[in-house]
Amino acid sequence: MKKILVTGGTGYIGSHTVVELIGAGYEPVIIDNLSNSKEDVVDKIQAITGVRPAFYKVDILDKEGMDKVFSAHDIFAVIHFAGLKAVGESVKLPLKYYDNNITGTLRLLEVMRAHNVKNILFSSSATVYGTPKTVPIREDFPTGACTNPYGKTKYFIEEILKDLYVSDNTFNICLLRYFNPVGAHESGLIGENPNGIPNNLMPYITQVAIGIRPFLNVFGGDYPTPDGTGVRDYIHVVDLARGHLLALKKIEESANGVYVYNLGTGTGYSVLDMVKAFSEVLGRQLPYKIVERRAGDIAECYADPSKAEKELGFKAQYDLKRMCEDSWRFQQKLK
Repeated sequence: MKKILVTGGTGYIGSHTVVELIGAGYEPVIIDNLSNSKEDVVDKIQAITGVRPAFYKVDILDKEGMDKVFSAHDIFAVIHFAGLKAVGESVKLPLKYYDNNITGTLRLLEVMRAHNVKNILFSSSATVYGTPKTVPIREDFPTGACTNPYGKTKYFIEEILKDLYVSDNTFNICLLRYFNPVGAHESGLIGENPNGIPNNLMPYITQVAIGIRPFLNVFGGDYPTPDGTGVRDYIHVVDLARGHLLALKKIEESANGVYVYNLGTGTGYSVLDMVKAFSEVLGRQLPYKIVERRAGDIAECYADPSKAEKELGFKAQYDLKRMCEDSWRFQQKLK
C-alpha cells in the first residue's frame, strides 16, 4: 500500500482527497498546521472511510517537523495543498503569502529531496492565467500576469517546480490548476468550513442560508458578463478530489516529467446563477446585495478541461444543483 503525504490534508480539498485516496487503496499521511481547518476532520474521515489516517500537526515552514514525518513513513508521493489562499487577504498581506506559500514549498521540496521522494502533485490554480484574453482557458495559455499575490505564489511555485525538474529529471511533477471548488461530501461530514469570515462564495452562501450572516455580498455587478457578476467554473470538490487520483495514477504509470492539467467543468456560471441555483435548493430566495468589486478579481474564468479528459480520463460528474445540495447538507450538519 503506497503512502501518500498530503500537506493541508485536513483542509477543504485535502480532506476530500484523503477520503478518495483511502477508497482507492492508498495510505494517506496528513500534515496540517490547522490554521484554516480543525483536527476533528480526521475523526470525520475515519467515520466516512473506516480508516484513521496518520495525522501530524506540522507547518510546512517547519523543516525539522516535516523531516520527522518523512523519517517515520516511506512516502511514495506528495500531494501539496498546504498554503494560504484568500485573494483579498493576499492583496493586503503579500509578504505573509510569499513567506508561507513559497518558503514553505521550498522547505517541503528540500525535505523530499533529502528522503529521495521524487513524485509531487501541486495544488495550483486558474489564477496563474491572470486575466485571460479569451475563455475557455487552455493549459498552453500564457501564465504569470497574475492579478493578486495569491495567484503569483502559485505561479512562482509552478516555475520553481519546473526549474527543479530541469536540474533533476528524476522528479515526476504534476501541476493541477483548479478552478472553483464547491460542494461537500455526500455524508455531510466534511465540507468547506473556514475559520472566520469566508473568502469563498459557497461557504458564505450557506452561512447566509443558515442565518449566521444577514445577506451575501456580491462583489461587483458591472463586469462585462451576461448579468454583470463574475463568471467562474465551479467544480464539485469530490470531482476535484477524484482528479487527483487520476493524476497520481498518471505519475505512477508515466515517464518522469512535468505534467499540467486544468481541473474544471468547462462551464462558466455567474455569481447570480449560483444564488439562483442555491435558492431553488433552499426553497426560498437567498438575500444578497451587490457591492463594490473586490481587489484582484477578474470578470470571467472557466476551463477547457479537454486535455485532462484525454490524458487522465477526467470528467466532472456533478452539476450545480448537486453542488448546492451537498453544501447545504454540510452546513445544516454543522449547527
